[in-house]
Amino acid sequence: MTSRALSSILLLWLLLVAGRCSLFASPPIDAGSGQPEATASSGQQAATDVRGTWSGTFFSKDPKVPPFTMTIIITPNSQGHLEGSSSLNSECLKGAKLHVTVTGSTVVLAGSDEAGDNITVRGTVDNTGTLLKANYILNGSASGRCETDDGAGSLSKQ
Repeated sequence: MTSRALSSILLLWLLLVAGRCSLFASPPIDAGSGQPEATASSGQQAATDVRGTWSGTFFSKDPKVPPFTMTIIITPNSQGHLEGSSSLNSECLKGAKLHVTVTGSTVVLAGSDEAGDNITVRGTVDNTGTLLKANYILNGSASGRCETDDGAGSLSKQ
């Protein structure tokens, strides 16, 4: 098996695991306030509210890969789970639909574009709730445009 195929399989597995968690991990939205419902009785840390528009730049670990900017609009879907629609200027990925998982201040955004190129962004929101410092892994092999890439960057709440 080629390294490209192994990379694709590994990333697909990671996305499936992240996606499975994200489908159920987003806090339900309180209909009265529009805010995530508190989970005081469960003893879990309340999730950071990440709804809204986030934008920033990511830098690859590979110096040959140019940085890319990404803007994500995070909203609850009809079931109250968070989803993100992204726009970015990457050579390897075009606007991806993202599942959003929030546990305390940890945020995971995982999804793919229409061509099957995948991205996972995992990071932590700062105490102000306005800066997400994150690492990413991107697999653009499905379209043949790019190979696997990873790096870091940050998104600021607009």
